[in-house]
Amino acid sequence: MRVLVIEDDAKAAEYLANALRESGHNSELAADGDAGFELARGGQYDVLIVDRMLPARDGLSLIEGLRQEGVRTPALILSALGSVDDRVKGLRSGGDDYLAKPYAFSELLARVEALARRSAPEKANTRYVVGDLVLDRLAHLVSRAGEPIPLQPREYRLLEYLIKNAGQVVTRTMLLEHVWDYHFDPQTNVIDVHISRLRAKIDKNFDRPLLHTVRGAGYMIRDGAD
Repeated sequence: MRVLVIEDDAKAAEYLANALRESGHNSELAADGDAGFELARGGQYDVLIVDRMLPARDGLSLIEGLRQEGVRTPALILSALGSVDDRVKGLRSGGDDYLAKPYAFSELLARVEALARRSAPEKANTRYVVGDLVLDRLAHLVSRAGEPIPLQPREYRLLEYLIKNAGQVVTRTMLLEHVWDYHFDPQTNVIDVHISRLRAKIDKNFDRPLLHTVRGAGYMIRDGAD
């Protein structure tokens, strides 16, 4: 993880940078708001640690300026100002977390690592498997027990949404929102019709059902019998 520490107190900044390095992370320093702004705008950092009171440009203005330029690097604000109003102002300026001084380094490190995890791009899942049912998003193919299952576009979208949420109840409202984009009235039977068609294709002629109706709640894809 690459961290930019923007702190004008040289002793505090060096302590923090060294502690981050000892924890296995790369860290760089900026001693004022303008220098920090330029580095944050041009560098590839995972997290910014920004002191609120900085010369040249204060921490909140720095973060606001970055957000206006489209820089979304997560920012942890450090400040001796720790009231609720101060924290709210810091978060509303575009900060992602706020830690009052004095702080324990272990807490700061945990917060920084959490910010880095949340901002890390998720690896797109291109293949979903439930039991012997496989949905391959790259090939746009569905098969069960090795047998290809041809689906209509809406049936494919319905299965894709269900299988992305395998093991969880998917409500009719969720299906209307994510598969039909609310283009149909909730009282319509279009969902029931498509569920019935999909069930006939992925469960018929197989030993166990994968598509289940959860009474009064919705539907679920899972590997196992009712």
